[in-house]
Amino acid sequence: MKNKKAKHLQALTESALMISLSVILSFLKLISMPYGGSVTLASLLPIAIISYRHGMGHGVFAATVYGIIQQILDLSLLAYATSWKSVVAIVVLDYLLAFSAAGIAGIFRRPIQNQPLALTLGCFLISLCRYACHVISGATVWAGLSIPTEAALSFSFAYNATYMIPETIVLLVTTVYITSNINFKTPHPTRLQNRTMPVKHSWISPTAGLIALIAVITDTVIIFRNIQDEDGNFVIESLLHVNWTLVIAITATTLLIVCALLAIGKVLSEQSKS
Repeated sequence: MKNKKAKHLQALTESALMISLSVILSFLKLISMPYGGSVTLASLLPIAIISYRHGMGHGVFAATVYGIIQQILDLSLLAYATSWKSVVAIVVLDYLLAFSAAGIAGIFRRPIQNQPLALTLGCFLISLCRYACHVISGATVWAGLSIPTEAALSFSFAYNATYMIPETIVLLVTTVYITSNINFKTPHPTRLQNRTMPVKHSWISPTAGLIALIAVITDTVIIFRNIQDEDGNFVIESLLHVNWTLVIAITATTLLIVCALLAIGKVLSEQSKS
């Protein structure tokens, strides 16, 4: 019983610390969109780690608290709501559900023993869930406000993709790097042993990170050069003219290259130890 209480107390303590870390990371914005949404420095990763370490119960609790904090920080956005129903919809879709989804990031821990793969897939899943919540919100609550009423769903898909695609890339790359160096399965996180890459292969991880960064910058340039008018004002209707096929192709290709490099690095590392 005491051991169970001690584990519960440890989970609550770590959750408090990770929620604080997520809030701090959410302020480190690489991109900030004019109508809501931003690209942060992997702000959902600390919450995902809680879910992976202590289960989805603690994960959803921590993620919900984080969502509430984000809502409080963005309280001014509720002024745009046209009714109390809109207020409820914004709070539920854009914050409670969108961020609470981060609590299920540990869903692949048992079926997939490989820690980097399990948590990376979990982070990809929660990014999809968050994107879906924002798309639904944009096509309903924000239609006629920041998103044109006509073809609201198409605009919502496009607008939310402008920040969720690079946000997801940053999150996944950071997750792979962190989980490849720290063991979160132990009672206390420890540095993974015998993971040191041979010097002649030490270029692989930095190269993968650099390629991911270049892809994020490229996607951002492609998108933003098409959605600003001559005066530099944001024109949401121009999202339809963005070459989304190119953006998706760059993103998908980058993910494949990064995953391939990391896989090669792992194989070379295992070979060097044998």
